[in-house]
Amino acid sequence: MPSDISDDDVPLARASHVSAPTISPSTDREMDKSASKARPGPPGASIRHGPVDDRMDIDSTPNGNAKRKSRSSINQAVKYKEESDSDDGAPLAKRQKSKHKKAESDSDDEPIARKNGPKLPPSIKETATLESSDDNQPLGTKIAQRKADIEKAAAKEAKALRADAKAKAKAKSTSKKDVKEESDDEPLAKPKKRQSNGVSSTKKVNGVKKEAESDSDAPIAKKAKKAAPASKKGKAAPATKTARSVKSESKENSEGEDDEEEGYRWWDAPKKEDDSIKWTTLEHNGVLFPPPYEPLPKNVKLYYDGQPVNLHVEAEEVATFFGSMLHSTQNVENPVFQKNFFNDFKDILRKTGGAKDMNGNPVDIKDFKKLDFTKIFEHYKAISDAKKARPAAEKKAEKAEKEKMEAPYMYCKWDGRKEKVGNFRVEPPGLFRGRGEHPKTGTVKKRVMPEQVTINIGKEAKVPDPPPGHKWKAVQHDNKATWLAMWQENVNGNYKYVMLAANSSIKGQSDFKKFEKARELKKHIDRIRADYTRELKSEVMADRQRATAMYLIDKFALRAGNEKDTENEAETVGCCSLKYEHVTLKEPNTVIFDFLGKDSIRFYNEFVVDRQVFKNLKMFKKPPKEDGDDIFDRLTTSQLNKHLSSYMPGLTAKVFRTYNASWTMSQLLQKLKVEDRTMAEKIKLYNDCNREVAILCNHKRTVGASHEAQMEKLTDRIKGLKYQKWRTKMMMLDLDPKLKKKKGAEFFELDPDLDEAWIEQHQKFLVEEQKSKIQKKFEKDNEKLQAEGEKPMPEKELKERLKAATELEAKFKKENKTKKVEAEGKGVTVEKLTTAIEKLDERIRTLELQCADREGNKEVALGTSKINYIDPRLTVVFSNKFKVPIEKFFSKTLRDKFKWAIESVGDDETWEF
Repeated sequence: MPSDISDDDVPLARASHVSAPTISPSTDREMDKSASKARPGPPGASIRHGPVDDRMDIDSTPNGNAKRKSRSSINQAVKYKEESDSDDGAPLAKRQKSKHKKAESDSDDEPIARKNGPKLPPSIKETATLESSDDNQPLGTKIAQRKADIEKAAAKEAKALRADAKAKAKAKSTSKKDVKEESDDEPLAKPKKRQSNGVSSTKKVNGVKKEAESDSDAPIAKKAKKAAPASKKGKAAPATKTARSVKSESKENSEGEDDEEEGYRWWDAPKKEDDSIKWTTLEHNGVLFPPPYEPLPKNVKLYYDGQPVNLHVEAEEVATFFGSMLHSTQNVENPVFQKNFFNDFKDILRKTGGAKDMNGNPVDIKDFKKLDFTKIFEHYKAISDAKKARPAAEKKAEKAEKEKMEAPYMYCKWDGRKEKVGNFRVEPPGLFRGRGEHPKTGTVKKRVMPEQVTINIGKEAKVPDPPPGHKWKAVQHDNKATWLAMWQENVNGNYKYVMLAANSSIKGQSDFKKFEKARELKKHIDRIRADYTRELKSEVMADRQRATAMYLIDKFALRAGNEKDTENEAETVGCCSLKYEHVTLKEPNTVIFDFLGKDSIRFYNEFVVDRQVFKNLKMFKKPPKEDGDDIFDRLTTSQLNKHLSSYMPGLTAKVFRTYNASWTMSQLLQKLKVEDRTMAEKIKLYNDCNREVAILCNHKRTVGASHEAQMEKLTDRIKGLKYQKWRTKMMMLDLDPKLKKKKGAEFFELDPDLDEAWIEQHQKFLVEEQKSKIQKKFEKDNEKLQAEGEKPMPEKELKERLKAATELEAKFKKENKTKKVEAEGKGVTVEKLTTAIEKLDERIRTLELQCADREGNKEVALGTSKINYIDPRLTVVFSNKFKVPIEKFFSKTLRDKFKWAIESVGDDETWEF
């Protein structure tokens, strides 16, 4: 397709070094002159992927390419219970001089590079993620071949779908003609039935024609009507739950709580005439504001230059924001975080009269390093520890009180239905953390007041009352908006919205439309790929740039990228907004990307691309271009999306990520053979497919900071079961010493993974674990007695119960000395012990599968693929077909989010993406 932009359309801000509008044959040939004689690698493979840390040692090479030193694995002794990191009492300025502590955290607000330290994601050569093979074929070649096979299958499917649609249209036309001839006497005004089997209808929304969403194969509503028969009372539940049984169970559990929303099957409901109208009636109770600030006790002060200072209550609150998070060293020791906080802190000091010493004399706070927040941190840590140490009954009462306070805000009435509200709590004030290398990290997030909040509600509904002494900024009745309340935060000037929960019908419909849009792309993917492959050699520069961008977005899941306000946020980029310095070329066909991507997370990856794409990128970087110049200087995201919409209404660059993930998963699941597999093996097979999707679609990540510790714990659990298995075998010998001769001495030998030092450590753990269980049981029994108005048991009862742990300790010491284990339990026999060993073997096998699964997942973002890009109906079909409970793949939160997928597919085992 010809380009729709001219030389005059190039934005002025980017016109310093702009590529020529056309490409001459001589320029094309020139790009081949410097090519090395090395054989190009197979295109379509990712060599490395993920953010990197600036602090690592690198050997710089021209144009930003860097060879990073290989990562050495660190084996650490892992204990059963994690030890909490204790902060010393030194002032912050002194603590900064010491080594940074690596805080393990799963917070989304932390940059991955900071979480994981200077670790690089592994090379593709080190990543055995596809099924192992005895051949010598490189993994990169295997991945490239797998991608090529999947793309061939996609092209075949697209042609078949178009041929089928054409045949149906022809048959439909013939049928209508026949009907017309046979029914000339029928009334002309007879209404026509609405078409829903993939034939799209157009309707006007806000003056713009919009294509109605459609199913490419058959209406989901028709498929969903095939429901499972109602279970009879008294019938035992099956041992294995399918997706349908889990759905039914969740219905029963929630009956009476939110029965109205449970009963609304929007996927079966007819489509609205005007899709822009989101609701007719809307009622809700507004938002829940955080509690007011509680001033510090008089003995807890901020220290400056070794002396305590008094602050105005507003300044003191800001000081507590920083002081309460000293444990989060990745934030408080970040120079940008410190700078932004200190600037805001000085501003609030100026507005509130400044700081004063104990005698009332002014204190000029101008050096951040002289601030000591230790006392504040210790105060909040003591409060936190005290809360954790409270009796269970007190915690339960507090939880009940909290739920009672939140109850009015948790649900709204949306067109008469009860729908759950998502984020009804207004964010409390604090320090903005941001994600990645955000330039405003550490800035003070001010307290949101009711006067900043706009309420969106039905005209006939009662407007919720604002807190006493306050009023709302505004009240509106916009039935084309899906938010309930809105305000503007002070850090980036962004608007925050209170929306419905992820499991609501509105959110579900949004997900449904996203995946249906990806399904619709199946019909057009072959034409799109053929066109951009041809245009990679176009003489028109704009067309060639667009084709190259489409190649990168389709093959390597690069985000399209949008223009950013660099004053307010980091200069994050995507494919269309890549700069000269973000791309390094390595002959013969390797492209290295290094830039700040979404959420300011650094993206570093090496791709093996088609030779023509490599040539094009070299052309787009041709002098006089230099750092700061755009690679795709004749392309914008809006122009790219406009071009894509010519193939299919509503098609944008981001649809490719969803399509590629779902189509790939669909192909992999269809080829699975799970006959005679255990439950654990079936789950691992599914995760293996998910992992391949993540790799083939480049949803990879760096190894988590806590991965090694988690693997050690899992390994310890396996070793614990092996120790238990060995003790059981020794009990068999205690009952029948002749078994040693019958089964052979090797059968009774200690597992090679176990040694005496580990066994002694494990025995101590078992003793401490039993003591802990006895202690908790004693406390729980006493709480129950107190609740019933009875006298609690005395401490001597606890001491009596703890004797069991003392006896276990003595037993272990005797076993270590005599190397014999006495048989335990009532009526114990060799046969019973043999059965116990078989069960232990099964548990060990399951944990070993989990261990292998986690090890394979350490570099792959399975959650990203499964939650955002893989159609959840594929997981439901797998669950139905192979009788695996859906909760093995979807948590309760995800089952609520994807309720529409679970119920619309029902018990169907044949649904296809």
